[in-house]
Amino acid sequence: MCNLYINTFIFCIMYIFHKRNRWKIILFLLAVSIVFFTLWYTQRLAASIAKEEIKKATEIANAYMVLNNIESDELELANALEKIKVNENIPVIWSNQKEEILASKNFDSLKISRDDEYLIKELNKLKTKQQFIEIELPDNEQQYLYYKDSDLLVSIRKYPFYVLALVALFFVISFAAFTSARRAEQNQVWVGLAKETAHQLGTPLSSLTAWIEILREKLTSEDDEMMFDEMQKDIDRLVLIAERFSKIGSVPELDKHRLVDVLQNGVDYISKRASKNIHIFLVKDMDVNLFAMLNPPLFEWVLENIMKNALDAMDDKGEIHIQAFEKEDDIFVDITDTGKGITKNNFEQIFTPGFSTKKRGWGLGLTLARRIIEEYHHGKIFVKESSSKGTTFRIQLKAAM
Repeated sequence: MCNLYINTFIFCIMYIFHKRNRWKIILFLLAVSIVFFTLWYTQRLAASIAKEEIKKATEIANAYMVLNNIESDELELANALEKIKVNENIPVIWSNQKEEILASKNFDSLKISRDDEYLIKELNKLKTKQQFIEIELPDNEQQYLYYKDSDLLVSIRKYPFYVLALVALFFVISFAAFTSARRAEQNQVWVGLAKETAHQLGTPLSSLTAWIEILREKLTSEDDEMMFDEMQKDIDRLVLIAERFSKIGSVPELDKHRLVDVLQNGVDYISKRASKNIHIFLVKDMDVNLFAMLNPPLFEWVLENIMKNALDAMDDKGEIHIQAFEKEDDIFVDITDTGKGITKNNFEQIFTPGFSTKKRGWGLGLTLARRIIEEYHHGKIFVKESSSKGTTFRIQLKAAM
């Protein structure tokens, strides 16, 4: 029954993580589609408006040509003046071959009054952009009508950037909210199934403890007593595991503990279950008076997960060295193995739910370790360094005052 709950729990975590990745891809593709559609549509709209403005600028240039033609009749002059008058949005500068400004329209009148060079500067900009139309006069004299993009066209060309900024902001907020919701959902599944597992373990453990006491009374030989002691140790271990699961989701109590004692407990447990060719050492010159705010059952769980990964990386032969030291009110615990190492691009991946390099691994041990250290102990855990000669995990905690 216990295995069923644990397997269900792991399946739910993996399912949530898989779904979250799929939604990330969907959101990204949607964002890219919106970006490309916005760019394409606004570019097309801007090109259409620019083409229309060139057409209007050409009509205005023809109107100025009519005004300079002494043979134009009154109707032609009236029509030319009307075309110049109705232009309310395209800024134009009318100049001769000597670049003398003959007239202008739709430029900032306030800037013109304050700066005598304003129109000349604008004329030079338009010459650089080659935005002008030649006006042929009857005596072979040439004049030029320089035209500037209207405020409408400028706004439309800027519009995609405003839209993209808003879309980016929207997706950042949406992604943050979505990720937060998924994380909350994952936490709920994590907490619910962890507590249910602890609850399900509790009843048979109590029963097993009672049965051992009954058997102790009936079987009293030394061999039987030794067997019962070992069985009781295993039950005590299961009780500890149930206690750890029960603490998931609740705020554990952190008390001041001598770090070397907690580390020694973790080493003793793994040493008994490791190959005879694997040796685990606490560094001898480590300060025995290092105290940290810990929850021992959970912190030992972290040590066990790291050391179990080290055992897998060493293939039943090697060494694990554990060292702790204090620096600027922080305590650092380094766990170094002589295994095959971790590639640099996997330094963060190994803490991701479901990531495992082992064929039979669920990829949750280090995820759980990071959760315990960062969320419950307010510390940090990371891969300090790794090579083909081994890996060093570092845990950073606040020293107990």
